[in-house]
Amino acid sequence: MEIIVIDNHSDDDSIGILRNRLGDFKNVKIVETWANLGFGKGNNIGEPYAKGEFILILNPDTEPEPNALEKLISVLRSDESIGIIAPKLEFPDGTARDSYRTFPTIPDLIIKRTFLRRFFKERLKHYLQHEKDPFYTRDTDWVVGAFMLMKRSLFEELGGFDPRFFLFFEDTDLCRRCWKAGKRVLFYPQVSASDHKHRLSGSGVLPLIKTKSGRAHVVSAVRYFGKWSGKSSL
Repeated sequence: MEIIVIDNHSDDDSIGILRNRLGDFKNVKIVETWANLGFGKGNNIGEPYAKGEFILILNPDTEPEPNALEKLISVLRSDESIGIIAPKLEFPDGTARDSYRTFPTIPDLIIKRTFLRRFFKERLKHYLQHEKDPFYTRDTDWVVGAFMLMKRSLFEELGGFDPRFFLFFEDTDLCRRCWKAGKRVLFYPQVSASDHKHRLSGSGVLPLIKTKSGRAHVVSAVRYFGKWSGKSSL
């Protein structure tokens, strides 16, 4: 198994720690970027170093259960129609993260972040797929990029993540292009991974204005809807 660690121009001593602890492992490749390229482009930089059959996009704070890759790869190999597969993500308290969603619309995002969620509960439930059983294997529109497994050939065919998305919506966009290429996106909760990540863009409207990640969320949303406006969902 290859492990490719991307140091996306960290501004602390991360790269020194990585090289000190991982430098002697021959299956580990450490790649430094010349600037903070964002989530999608950072992962794109690492892909050319990969030589294996499969590509796993994995956040540093996401921990797969034992044998997770073996199980997911087995499912991928058993069905050529599957393009991207993702496990169930769990928070430390054992609750499932809503890491699978319906393709968003502008009203969905507005409802989710404002008082309107009180009046459009069913619509919000549909967007977040809260009516779905988190233990049921099924196709879904898109899965979050914290843990995504696919064939390297598909990742290359799709051109990787769209680098125009610095942060947020790059996973939504990739899954949408996966469906457009005739491949399915499968949520597979028989495999799980722990996820400690808090929401970078915060909740509500104010964080979208006050924080850097919130502003990145707004920019990516504008680019996403500009790219897919007027196009069919799949």
